Amino acid sequence: MRTRTTACLIAISLFAVTACGGDLPDPKSAAEKSSGGDGKGVDQGDKAPAFNLESLNGQGKMTVAPGKVTIVDFWATWCEPCKKSFPKLQELYVKYKASGLEIVAISVDDEKGGIPEFAKTHGAKFPVGWDDGKKIADKWKPANMPSTYVVGKDGVVKHVHRGYHDGEEAEIEKEIKALF
Repeated sequence: MRTRTTACLIAISLFAVTACGGDLPDPKSAAEKSSGGDGKGVDQGDKAPAFNLESLNGQGKMTVAPGKVTIVDFWATWCEPCKKSFPKLQELYVKYKASGLEIVAISVDDEKGGIPEFAKTHGAKFPVGWDDGKKIADKWKPANMPSTYVVGKDGVVKHVHRGYHDGEEAEIEKEIKALF
């Protein structure tokens, strides 16, 4: 019984780290990554799928704005790396909003109850919304939480970040600066 409980705990921990974009190695080969893996998710070079969503934190409509560099971030309240990424996204938002950066953070939680509190707790002043029924996520098919897409002024996905790792915001900053 004790062995089964230990095995279950290990399996659950492994699932949680993998689902939230932890530091486990990515099993996809370089060729699969460059071609979008299974071909079902939005990847670099793809036109960003359209959506229109009302924010839950009073920031108005959320969309990929034509003529603006937009970060589309899929996240969830249960995602530990999302707790680290939100303050970093907020720093980028403050620094580059005047240059035309938009950030839209789309929660894939099953219920919207904890979303505004999560945003407030983790310092998000950028638009945060809830993907009720996961209709937007069904179009984008984020691989894990968080999944961050950097979209150029032309509406094309320029960079994709699957998961969040400490220091990744520096790479995202370089990417967005190159798009202004």
